[in-house]
Amino acid sequence: MANGPRLALIAHDQKKDDLVAFAVKHADFLSACDLVATGTTGQRVADASGLAVRRLKSGPLGGDQQIGALIAEARIDAVIFLVDPLTPLPHDVDVKALMRLAIVYDIPLALNLATAEIVLGHFVAGLREGE
Repeated sequence: MANGPRLALIAHDQKKDDLVAFAVKHADFLSACDLVATGTTGQRVADASGLAVRRLKSGPLGGDQQIGALIAEARIDAVIFLVDPLTPLPHDVDVKALMRLAIVYDIPLALNLATAEIVLGHFVAGLREGE
């Protein structure tokens, strides 16, 4: 595993292409990160970018909760979770629980691409400063 930031990657079905494109765009930086993702998202990111991604279960099958557990165990530094606000989610309760944990443990949580860019920029700046 890499020694960089520990990032969780999640995307709703309608946002998976956006997250894959984001990962490909930032593959050089992300290759230095420990990446964990929910099932299908992780596979798609790994296939498109060549990045090493530890895949958990699909979100509706417990993957969101697995990432929540990693947050509670202080094993995640930030979450990039591209949300589709226009599609109803049968596992909405799990999504809200994950968001709640990110808030409780003060973990950066990017819910769209603009915020994901800012979160990554924070880590890039920190590495430049030797953090």
